[in-house]
Amino acid sequence: MEKEITIKPNTPVKNKIKALLKALCSDLYEREEVMALSLLSAIAGESMFILGPPGVGKSLIARRLKYAFKSGKSFEYLMTKFSTPDEVFGPISIKALKETDKYERITDNYLPDAHVVFLDEIWKSSSAIQNALLTVVNEKVYRNGQQEIPVELHALITASNELPSGDAGMGPLWDRLLVRYQLNGIEDTSRFFDMITNTEEVYEDPISEGLKIDIQELKTWQTEIDKIQIPEELLHSIQMVRVQLEKWNEAGTHQPLKIYDRRWKKIIRLMRTSAFLNGRYQVDLMDAFLMFHCLWGTPDHQLKLREIIAKTIRNHGYSIALPLSDFEKELSEFENEVEQETTVVRTSSRQVLEPFDDEYYELIKPDQFFEGNFIKIQDFNKASTDEWQVTNFYDTNYSLVNRLSAKKGGAQFSFSVSYNSQEKNYELTTTKQETKEKISRKPHQALVKMWEERFQDLKKRFNLAQASLEEKSGAQWIQELQANQFIDQRLAPLVKANQEEVLSKIKRFQLRLDKVKFAYEDGQLA
Repeated sequence: MEKEITIKPNTPVKNKIKALLKALCSDLYEREEVMALSLLSAIAGESMFILGPPGVGKSLIARRLKYAFKSGKSFEYLMTKFSTPDEVFGPISIKALKETDKYERITDNYLPDAHVVFLDEIWKSSSAIQNALLTVVNEKVYRNGQQEIPVELHALITASNELPSGDAGMGPLWDRLLVRYQLNGIEDTSRFFDMITNTEEVYEDPISEGLKIDIQELKTWQTEIDKIQIPEELLHSIQMVRVQLEKWNEAGTHQPLKIYDRRWKKIIRLMRTSAFLNGRYQVDLMDAFLMFHCLWGTPDHQLKLREIIAKTIRNHGYSIALPLSDFEKELSEFENEVEQETTVVRTSSRQVLEPFDDEYYELIKPDQFFEGNFIKIQDFNKASTDEWQVTNFYDTNYSLVNRLSAKKGGAQFSFSVSYNSQEKNYELTTTKQETKEKISRKPHQALVKMWEERFQDLKKRFNLAQASLEEKSGAQWIQELQANQFIDQRLAPLVKANQEEVLSKIKRFQLRLDKVKFAYEDGQLA
């Protein structure tokens, strides 16, 4: 599904986002990831849910985020089971009700008027509030009486110290919250000490005016984000994750993960946004790790999800985007066909000694001249036809029963034994061994011509596959993987390992193909 490249890598945007994130995270501790994800979801036009206990900074993330936008208005509210729509969307306008008989709200300084909204304890809100939120999130409008008010909502961040209950009424809103993040207390002791001793005011605006995103700039970015390409390896990786999730659900060992088509579409949009803000014109496999923050339904899902996504990218990333199985099949068929036409197999047979238990030879003894029918292979190999030497003889249990003078017999595969001044010659047990010898022959020129066309076709396809993989290599490519501003750089080696493995396989295909050419031009297939 190749598309024409419509934009070039945007380094200025990448640098701006890098500086903006640095400013947003100033004086915050172990909050870099959640801050980055909140900015990413805001620019993508998506909503976010933060799960965490009280006092870990959930509201601080939303308050900081509003400073990323010029003239950014914010609205923040702590929900209770008694909260009413008036408290969130604005009070009823008595004037409008009296003079025009219209039921309208005064929305100034309430949610419909805000750019960044933070709603704490979201699952305590009433169905009336949640239903109105669905319209705001889905359509970016608020229905105020008989009119629809456009809402310039950049980010809706919701939070709670619990997940929604099993009530069906909460499902639609839960499904609209694309990015989900579990926020805990600070784990690193030194950073914890830094936080509790820091005297800086963390709720003040830390962003310089030049770094802030204005509305027109954001609208331009939205257009450019839609042009970001989605490569085949990304689409195939998503499908592989879907398949693995279905298998996991079928196992019935956990609460099922219900992921609908709309969520996958929104995930793609989030990945496109990540690529654009990282200065790229195409999504890469590092962006695919964003799936983790969009798929879990409970904290119990997280460990398995990380495993599925990581294994998919490590083992299948670039490989499932290339027809490697087709390459293997075509190349094997080509090898077999050329070998059949360029070689003649000559079969011959000969008698060889037959070892017993890999350590003994057996004497064929029609008499009982002496005890012991077995000799060690090493003793036979050391023996000569000229000189007698003391040799050990063993019974059927390979126990030593005799020590006699013996030497190799005059006939092949025979052994002479001296006992009581008598000499007897015995044959050793042998078996027939077949050997195959390949003799090369020149194929017909018509075949050579046909094979050459086939060779050139496969060579071209292998070269194209190699070139596409080698574009994703080198120090600059690795640096880009590690520089993703929304993904932990420690995941980059998984992407790199898959690329190297697939590239190595393609190179092995090319080597085998060159051997086929040598076979039909100069000699036997090696």
